[in-house]
Amino acid sequence: MTQLTITPWNLSELPSEDALLAAGTEILDSVTSWKAGKTFHNGVVRTFSRPKVDGDGAPWHYRVSEHAATEATFDDFAEKLCKDKPEHEKNFIHSIKKVNLIKKVSESQRIWSMYYGFPPPISPRIFTVLQTIHVDQSSPRTGLIVSVPVDLTSDTTLLALEEKGVKGRYVSVERITELADGKTRWETATSSTPGGNIPSFVSERAMDGQIANDVPLLLKYMKEHPAPATATQTAPTATSGAPALTTST
Repeated sequence: MTQLTITPWNLSELPSEDALLAAGTEILDSVTSWKAGKTFHNGVVRTFSRPKVDGDGAPWHYRVSEHAATEATFDDFAEKLCKDKPEHEKNFIHSIKKVNLIKKVSESQRIWSMYYGFPPPISPRIFTVLQTIHVDQSSPRTGLIVSVPVDLTSDTTLLALEEKGVKGRYVSVERITELADGKTRWETATSSTPGGNIPSFVSERAMDGQIANDVPLLLKYMKEHPAPATATQTAPTATSGAPALTTST
């Protein structure tokens, strides 16, 4: 079984799409045993966490929220999270200053590099990931996005496409699920390190609040930029044999 961790993958050893999707589903299905944390935004966003276990490079953090169709539909979420996700993120996560598409590996896999800028004295950070996306149109409709860190140093051509800055690392799994009552559940589990000289306890202490804040930012962005009617029909799907995506809270 592929383990999701902040340790970057070499280009020659990238896991298969099926392996990444299965590992991502396993992470999300395990959160029922994680420690409950704070709630944010009037109780809409709940957070949970898990300390490091063997093979982890950092603790894991998880958030979950449910949204009525009047806020955003499944199609809205799928269009912003399951198609060129980093390009959308830079429009509502304001610390993302640049996004580079490094390589299109397949229809459902792309390597992206994100350049984050912060006020001094914090140096810019670079996060480069392989992103794997699966959208299941059967009922209930689901979408899964798995992002794992990638090391580009073995390919000088690809490395030249990466911005310069302190290398940070993150791994994340996101799942959107269309619920029977018309709501959409949005889940995110992530583990990360900012790199450089920022103490890990500082970044860990702020993590729950940071990932919770992405929820109202995306909702605002989706309201201002609603999805076209055929959004999920053009979202990438996994190859035959991908694991079934089940729901969890």
